Amino acid sequence: MIDIKLIRENKEFVKENNKKKFQEHKNTLVDEIYEDDILLRELQTEADALKSERNKISDQIGILMREQKKDEAEALKNKVSSMKEKIDELEKKEEILRDQIKNKMMLIPNIIADDVPIGEDDTKNVEEACFGEPVVPNFEIPYHSEIMERFNGLDKEAAGRVSGNGFYYLMGDIARLHSAVLAYARDFMIDKGFTYCIPPYMIRGEAVNGVMSFEEKEAMMYKIEGEDLYLIGTSEHSMIAKFKDQIIKESELPITMTSYSPCFRKEVGAHGIEERGVYRIHQFEKQEMVVICKPEDSDEWYEKMWQFSVEMFRSLDIPVRKLVCCSGDLADLKYRSCDIEAWSPRQKKYFEVCSCSNLTDAQARRLGIRYKNTTGEKVYAHTLNDTVIAPPRMLIAFLENNLCVDGSVKIPKVLQSYMGGKEKIEIK
Repeated sequence: MIDIKLIRENKEFVKENNKKKFQEHKNTLVDEIYEDDILLRELQTEADALKSERNKISDQIGILMREQKKDEAEALKNKVSSMKEKIDELEKKEEILRDQIKNKMMLIPNIIADDVPIGEDDTKNVEEACFGEPVVPNFEIPYHSEIMERFNGLDKEAAGRVSGNGFYYLMGDIARLHSAVLAYARDFMIDKGFTYCIPPYMIRGEAVNGVMSFEEKEAMMYKIEGEDLYLIGTSEHSMIAKFKDQIIKESELPITMTSYSPCFRKEVGAHGIEERGVYRIHQFEKQEMVVICKPEDSDEWYEKMWQFSVEMFRSLDIPVRKLVCCSGDLADLKYRSCDIEAWSPRQKKYFEVCSCSNLTDAQARRLGIRYKNTTGEKVYAHTLNDTVIAPPRMLIAFLENNLCVDGSVKIPKVLQSYMGGKEKIEIK
């Protein structure tokens, strides 16, 4: 959610940002918010004037009572009573209008960075840098589910019987590899100075509305029937919401956390869940990184975070590239974002495995996350998030890039201690 001062002082700037986001239909909301804000301030001014006058009259009533002028005092009491009714009426109107403004404000996208490429969708995202040499081996790379099945490591048929499409059983060495990657990612981020956390896997609706836009909520979140609880789509949700309505000490910033969680997503609009593999699924596990910092530090943290993702994948012998997200591909709360994509030798192209985002103060405003600076002013913090590792999607890149001609999969040195010292896994 943006600062209403932006609409109050320069609504055309906000409208232009909507246009860059290909959401010009929201410009009518900007005009409505502008008019509602004027009306709200008029109501507040009227109510404040009445309160001031009421206080003066109340003082006069006290004087009159002491002077035994009861009739005059009673007349003023009646006047105060009618003024109170008017003040109550104004305050009710204020409350309704304030909620109305807030609900509309939550639909206005965050202001994007000046250097974000302008484009309607992810086809207009821009490659900025590549890391590692993408290699296509001189032998055929099978589809990832076939690789897993060779190790008796994947059973989607049984999962379909138990849970339906979009679920899976991982077993044996593949399941162990899945857990090993998560454990390595956890320690990798701890070594970077991040605090490890296991958060709640369900959050209340108020927290959901704070961490994401209404459109994302409808497309992603599973709601628990009969409860004000939602299954998280990423641990970022409960990690950021941990600080809801908190005033953080400036000395505690930046707060850097890395978290493990299962993630649950409806994947609405994904044109059906792929039955064959594990690229697009309803349930997966992830190691995430989250930063809460001062506004002047968020750009620097953004650069650090996506570079951590690159370093992580390169340590596992996986070539990656950085793709800058265009305006139309940015979720409403994002100021800037980039995807880290891994090389697929089978497809001979890159595919998304990480997403790093700077949300400036958009999330913090929705959740009420502030800190007190040296002058005593309460300032909204900036929030950022990035994927460290998200298997099983990440396993696709791992298996394809570490597959050997004999069908075995080599284990990079950094991962061997998490796999019981194994240098490779072999088909039994």
